[in-house]
Amino acid sequence: EILTLAFARSVFVEFISTLIFVFIGLGSALKWPSALPSILQISLAFGLAIGTLVQAFGHISGAHINPAVTIAFFVGNQISFLRTLLCGVMNDMFFSCFNKCFLYPKGPTPSQRWLIIVTLDGSQLNNNTTPGQALVVEIILTFQLAACIFASTDNRRNGNVGSPALSIGLSVAVGHLVGIYFTGCSMNPARSFGPAVIVRRFSPAHWVFWVGPILGACLASLLYFYILVPYCMNMSDRVAIVKGTYESEEEWEEQREERKKSMELTPP
Repeated sequence: EILTLAFARSVFVEFISTLIFVFIGLGSALKWPSALPSILQISLAFGLAIGTLVQAFGHISGAHINPAVTIAFFVGNQISFLRTLLCGVMNDMFFSCFNKCFLYPKGPTPSQRWLIIVTLDGSQLNNNTTPGQALVVEIILTFQLAACIFASTDNRRNGNVGSPALSIGLSVAVGHLVGIYFTGCSMNPARSFGPAVIVRRFSPAHWVFWVGPILGACLASLLYFYILVPYCMNMSDRVAIVKGTYESEEEWEEQREERKKSMELTPP
């Protein structure tokens, strides 16, 4: 799988998606002296950015833009291990760090930069929130986001289910409307990891923004893919998905039709 052109496209698209998402989201939260941002403005910016990127790139890479969601898809036996590791986790982590250089190329002193970036990027506990409370908040918010992603992109659903991109964007916006008051609403380890690396400082509660989103997304994956809407697959097919060698019946039929057409066009 890693040697295919589709895999390379997915890696590149995740880079573009992560770059645009973090730039728009953090840019909307910058505290300009002339106009301070509102919670509604920040929430809509993050939500609309995700909705736009899912609509533009979802059919190419899935447009996860979130290591927690990528890991949850793997737990649900939906993507391969290599795609999880390279196209999801490592890619999003690396480019979340790369993006901060655009918004903060120089900045003030390191301590001031840390306070500014971490406050905007969902890595700081607000309003006397304890780490335990923050963990529960991040689990709940990421759970609802992941559940929305799984349900709205499930190709087994019949009939008109609306726009998955709009649904996912609204889910992100709702999470920010609530979570900003508690944790800055991370729901995404890459968002919290990037600024901490750039300023070389990790808060004591940084673990919350890893454990919470990953645990919440994985719980949603286990509930959706194994209990509510399970896939009827044998063990060999599940192993093939993990290895990246699985071909669905639709893909097999398409390849057979292409081979059939090529044989008909070939002169005897």
